Amino acid sequence: MLNSTANQLFLVFLVLIFGSSIVTATDHIVGANKGWNPGINYTLWANNHTFYVGDLISFRYQKNQYNVFEVNQTGYDNCTTEGAVGNWSSGKDFIPLNKAKRYYFICGNGQCFNGMKVSVLVHPLPTPTGSPVAHHKSNSSAAAPVVLSGGVVGLRALVVALGSIWFGYGLI
Repeated sequence: MLNSTANQLFLVFLVLIFGSSIVTATDHIVGANKGWNPGINYTLWANNHTFYVGDLISFRYQKNQYNVFEVNQTGYDNCTTEGAVGNWSSGKDFIPLNKAKRYYFICGNGQCFNGMKVSVLVHPLPTPTGSPVAHHKSNSSAAAPVVLSGGVVGLRALVVALGSIWFGYGLI
């Protein structure tokens, strides 16, 4: 009985170690319930959101009518897809924001001139303060867990020390 209790306790500590670096990522749906369509002020939409590394930006639109291109600032300013670094056309596109930088997205079928373009600034993840689990606030309605590398070094050291004691005394 002591052996199973020690195993369970050790398992709890392992979960704490690896679970200590979970952060909630946000799925930002462009245009919210209006989606990716002409005539919407996407600058206003983007200014009401805070984007972090690991978040997603999602475009929802009629598959055969519109599309999404990731472009540079020149492509964004001039509504051109030349030199695009990505393009999507599924009607439900989920694009990971993996770097802290400014991203530029346009509709590549001419609708960029009708306002179908959005630029978002992605910030580095905030450092956790006082809690092993950090959350960031957004005006989006969906969230998904994202596991990040790293964790609390002191907690890992404690688990290793306890594991050594248990192994040393033959409890496990």
